[in-house]
Amino acid sequence: MITDAQAADGEVIWQPEPEDAAQTGVGRFAAFLGGQGIDPGTGYDELWAWSVAEPERFWELFARFAGVEFGGTEGPVCTTDAMPHTRWFPGRTLNFARHLLQGHEGIALIGIAEDGTREEVTFEALRHQVASLAAHLRARGVGHGDRVVAILPNVAEAVVGLLAAASIGAVWSVCAPEFGPGAIVSRFAQLDPKVVIAAPGYMLGGKDRDRRTELEEIFAQLPTVEHVIWVGRHTSIPSIPITAPAVDWAQAVAEPAELHFDDVEFSHPLWVLFSSGTTGIPKGIVHGHGGALLEEMKMLLIHSDLRQGDRYLNVASTSWVLWNAVVSALGVGATAVLVDGNPTFPSIDRVWQIAAAERVAVLGVGAGFVHSCAKAAMVPMRDHDLGDLKSLQVTGSPLSADGYRWVYGNVGDIWLASMSGGTDIASIFVGGSPTLPVHVGHIQAPALGVRVESWDEAGNPTRGKGELVVTKPMPSMPLSFWGDDGSRYHESYFSMYPGVWRHGDFIEFTHRGILIHGRSDSTLNRNGLRLGSADIYAVVESLPEVAEALVVGAELGTDYYMPLFVHVAEGVNPEAAREAITRAIRENLSVRYLPDEIVFMRGIPHTRTGKKLEVPVKRLLQGAQLDTVADLGSVDDPQLLEAYADFALGRQSVSP
Repeated sequence: MITDAQAADGEVIWQPEPEDAAQTGVGRFAAFLGGQGIDPGTGYDELWAWSVAEPERFWELFARFAGVEFGGTEGPVCTTDAMPHTRWFPGRTLNFARHLLQGHEGIALIGIAEDGTREEVTFEALRHQVASLAAHLRARGVGHGDRVVAILPNVAEAVVGLLAAASIGAVWSVCAPEFGPGAIVSRFAQLDPKVVIAAPGYMLGGKDRDRRTELEEIFAQLPTVEHVIWVGRHTSIPSIPITAPAVDWAQAVAEPAELHFDDVEFSHPLWVLFSSGTTGIPKGIVHGHGGALLEEMKMLLIHSDLRQGDRYLNVASTSWVLWNAVVSALGVGATAVLVDGNPTFPSIDRVWQIAAAERVAVLGVGAGFVHSCAKAAMVPMRDHDLGDLKSLQVTGSPLSADGYRWVYGNVGDIWLASMSGGTDIASIFVGGSPTLPVHVGHIQAPALGVRVESWDEAGNPTRGKGELVVTKPMPSMPLSFWGDDGSRYHESYFSMYPGVWRHGDFIEFTHRGILIHGRSDSTLNRNGLRLGSADIYAVVESLPEVAEALVVGAELGTDYYMPLFVHVAEGVNPEAAREAITRAIRENLSVRYLPDEIVFMRGIPHTRTGKKLEVPVKRLLQGAQLDTVADLGSVDDPQLLEAYADFALGRQSVSP
């Protein structure tokens, strides 16, 4: 364990034990390469350099290492077409569901309801359910390319639905049931689904939420639906009569069937993941069987060091890409822990309770969760037996230096892997390696096979803060956006630097590791000085007086307005918070970072996957109407965002 003094200012706070390296995913992959006559060097940095210098060889051998079974005609690993037109493993076939289900035994899923009810599903039982549901779908005419969508919480039925659809070559998409009907329709209406799997209600915050009225509205706007499967065992709410033929889940999986996997082309569509939908109609991001499988296996085997028999819990709803990672843990032979309802109900300690009770080896949480635990002065290692926990993964937003220190002071001497990726690639750009030291406030390294760089506005590489770009293709870059002619896809990633993926984050490489400075599309640009919102959050949100903050910079004609919205901690006087914020920014950043106004609000608005709504709030201040900046059904607290709209309107009414 590294002392607090050594942990200051980005110093090393954790070191791996050298004797453990050979058993990690990194060590085992390096040994595998050695058996193939390849010597990429002595450490992770050399392994990464080889992986991006020889990407075709890397992905070919990683697929072999991960046990991915290919059919079809052997040929080149990828075409030489420039991004976004590169094709991976052309002519090769496989099936995502086959890799997750075949060859594994033991417990596949552990489902935990909000009331503490617990169930286990073995791999054998999971295979039986997938086979039965797949046969049920086939019997109703569902085949390659047909869309099967679901409105389900984080329960076993959602996993079965995904794997059954994948096994027959259908395309899967899922929304969490707490999404509003408008948010769900704006996603699923694009897909023209043939089958919907839905729960008439769900548990959240200790209450059984009735969704029948919302579902009636949703089904009325999905005219292509030919069949509905109701999942009612997790709620007391009954199903509703609808015009399409419908059955209960028990009927859909009642008939025993032989498990069969359709071999599909490497780039055959697997699922459609949707963007947050805060700036127009949500983008339907299409990933393929092969690309998603390779990237998920790399993220889990290498950058999570997840091993056969491990238990993996990532606090994520079905609408978040991290839920797909939880399901993909099956492909490692690990157990996926599914937590239904609010994972922090009745308190945020519940996550640690579950991690201890289920002997979780790898736990994934958001940075905001860590910061909340720190502010609550929690000491999980004192209150729970976390002896099986070997790694804590943190994503969603940058983790502050204080967050790193809290983990090592209160969770234990474990590997902390901060990572950054996205729904766009169903994977990570930068993340962790269990063979590298952890520096306070820094992500450890770029992910294997990802040529990630920092570029300035002119397209020149820089070691300093710049745009996060990827200069060589990745297998899980989207096949397309659903229904797009390619123009929206190009505009999203390739319009700034032709032929180079620009993700929209600010990144910085230092000798200690990697820093993510927040979204570049919500950059603060005051008088030509580009400020990172993450820098302000790191200072302000570390204050005990502040529960959370949101900063935006809005161009208002010739003026520039940079307010800081603040949700104060319970019992804190706003004026005391104002003084603390101003002092902290002056002392830790500079007067240039001081906001034009500190505005106290009852909360900070987010998407339902936890992202702060910086851009929508900015657009409200610039005069946009609320219904044009965000789909309220995709917002965690619509009434709160309405309060921001009222603030913006009130400010406009008094402006000269």
